Amino acid sequence: MKFFLPAFTMLVFLSSCDTKPKETISVSEETSVVYDSLLAQSLGADQYGMKKYVMAFLKSGPNRSQSEEEANRLQKAHLDNITRLANEGNLVLAGPFMQEGGDLRGIYIFNTDSLEVAKEWTNSDPAILEGRLIMELHPWYGSAALMKVNELHGQIAKINI
Repeated sequence: MKFFLPAFTMLVFLSSCDTKPKETISVSEETSVVYDSLLAQSLGADQYGMKKYVMAFLKSGPNRSQSEEEANRLQKAHLDNITRLANEGNLVLAGPFMQEGGDLRGIYIFNTDSLEVAKEWTNSDPAILEGRLIMELHPWYGSAALMKVNELHGQIAKINI
């Protein structure tokens, strides 16, 4: 019993220590959120939890007359390039539009606020280089939480592209 009180006091002290600075912010009487400044900083978030990106709209390019075999080869190279850019941390989000036909094919969200850098990354895509796709780049402001998408996707994807 003589060791119980000091041990209990130490346990309470240690459990109250947290290496992550957090702040509870009341949004309304019913809702509060815990602000994690270290997470916000690691994601490049501003005070609103947002950051600047470049969004790219992928569109059908002028050269779409490849054979089916060549088109499949370019699609595989395109997907490999997406994977590489995501693994490097340069591509935050990518995906096709689910419509048949039309010129709008998909989107990218690049982890940069520089149109020049995004254009450089865009020009690493074999489908762009062959003219099968073109990209239209736009500065965009969105949630810094998007920086966690690739990490989370890796945990829920049963099959990789």
